[in-house]
Amino acid sequence: MKKFVFACLLTSCLLLSACVAKETMAGVKSPSVNVNIINTKGDSIGTAQLTQVGNKVQMAIDVQSLSPGKHGIHFHAVGRCDTPDFKTAEAHLNPTHKEHGFENPKGYHSGDLPNLEVGEDGKAQATFTTEMVTLEKDKPNSLLKSGGTALIIHAQPDDYKTDPSGNSGDRIACGVIQ
Repeated sequence: MKKFVFACLLTSCLLLSACVAKETMAGVKSPSVNVNIINTKGDSIGTAQLTQVGNKVQMAIDVQSLSPGKHGIHFHAVGRCDTPDFKTAEAHLNPTHKEHGFENPKGYHSGDLPNLEVGEDGKAQATFTTEMVTLEKDKPNSLLKSGGTALIIHAQPDDYKTDPSGNSGDRIACGVIQ
């Protein structure tokens, strides 16, 4: 009888610990960052939400008040968005010292992203996923490095090959990532 009671208690403990472990695993949230995007006047024109999903970062962007058409969009190395030109964000995030563009045979910057398509109404909603960056703070390709990084939207489309920024023109919108 004692063995039976002991076996029942042991089984109950194992089942209970399995339930707690499963709940803890389900309760773990992926790192996520919300980014406010401003125009050259400093007005908010949208947001981006960055979420770590395994070894990739997913970005959901929702912006308005932009000119219709394709716009280059990149992660930049410094977390500053000083108006009116956002040059304080400096160059593209590029810890691996690659050249620019998806079509570059030598590889591309960690900060390179596909063009953002803006509708006739000046609005865009898009989701991009990249494994070239992370939200883990200790990594060289982290968007959350000391001082942060920036998300820049350019006036023109990225041609995916011209170094250093794909002939994507002026910086027209910016969001600090930290």
